[in-house]
Amino acid sequence: MSQSPGLFLTILAFALVIGPLIFLHEMGHYLAGRWFGVKIDAFSIGFGPEVFGWTDKSGTRWKFSALPLGGYVKFAGDLNPASVPDPAWLELPPEERARSLQGRPVWQRAIVVAAGPVMNFMIAIVVLGGMAMAYGVDATPATIGGVQPGSAAAVAGLQPGDRITSLGGRDVATFSDLASFTLMRPNERVAVSLLRNGQPVQIDVTIGALTQKDRFGNESKIGRLGISPGAPALRKVGLIEAPAAGVRATVEALQGTVDGLGQIISGRRSVEELGGPLRIAKMSGETLSLGTPYLIWFIAMISINLGFINLLPVPLLDGGHLFFYAIEAIRRRPVPPHVQEWAFRGGLAAILALMVTVTFNDLGAFGLWTTLRGLIG
Repeated sequence: MSQSPGLFLTILAFALVIGPLIFLHEMGHYLAGRWFGVKIDAFSIGFGPEVFGWTDKSGTRWKFSALPLGGYVKFAGDLNPASVPDPAWLELPPEERARSLQGRPVWQRAIVVAAGPVMNFMIAIVVLGGMAMAYGVDATPATIGGVQPGSAAAVAGLQPGDRITSLGGRDVATFSDLASFTLMRPNERVAVSLLRNGQPVQIDVTIGALTQKDRFGNESKIGRLGISPGAPALRKVGLIEAPAAGVRATVEALQGTVDGLGQIISGRRSVEELGGPLRIAKMSGETLSLGTPYLIWFIAMISINLGFINLLPVPLLDGGHLFFYAIEAIRRRPVPPHVQEWAFRGGLAAILALMVTVTFNDLGAFGLWTTLRGLIG
């Protein structure tokens, strides 16, 4: 078993992963705001008191703040860094009101808010497209090369030579598609569509479960059918096809994130699998120790997750603002201020509760609770 990376390597890796992603996410908001002529009061990496910064000629304060676990762009017309509308913007002169975020048409506000998560997805597309061009993409067909005795596949009657075409109603093109679907569904019963000797066959399979431990001692529960592929195939990707390959890989990773969250909400997966900044830092250090390509891939995965999380319809997050804008577009008038205020309070409470949960989980991943139980006896 490999030893965990040192503290310095962990901090360095975390900075390399989170720092650029936060900056580029907020830069998406910033560029979209500037495009529509919105005045920007502040661009901050981190929250809380300012550590250092400078003011540019347009009046934007660029700063680094004390708590480097996020960032924000504060537009004119915002009450706070979370872009809660400031009622005082209505009292501004018309020319100033027009330069505030709240003074722009709802469709422009929606684009400004969505630009941050979109930037996250674009980063992932570029990174994963570049990796596809550098290393190729897996083109191994979803044909069973071998079946492990006693496995879930053997119990269900799957045979070597079977060409799996769909799992649980989801199309399967390559063996990687099959493995990705199975990995996320331990102990789940799914319908399998396959071709056997050219004839379509339908079989129900209960995917097996396996608890595996990686080289750093991290345990995870994964699904396993107990099959192996045939001859591996790798397809080269050129410059023209690379963006499409990046989009496909990003969509597949996003689909896995949605599946995982759905399983946690439905109780099929433990809430203990939710991780926060501490676990990301730990995984960043571990990934960096494996080599630069692994770290680059990890950055793409974190970027996808940041984009997805920010699009959740929770007040204070980008998705919450987009939800209010959608209501405003339908009603032809903004959501009443008192409703927004209570929604933002509820969103803050939900985010704080989530942060407490993931921090508790992260400390458990570091072995703190096991150590304390051992000390208490």
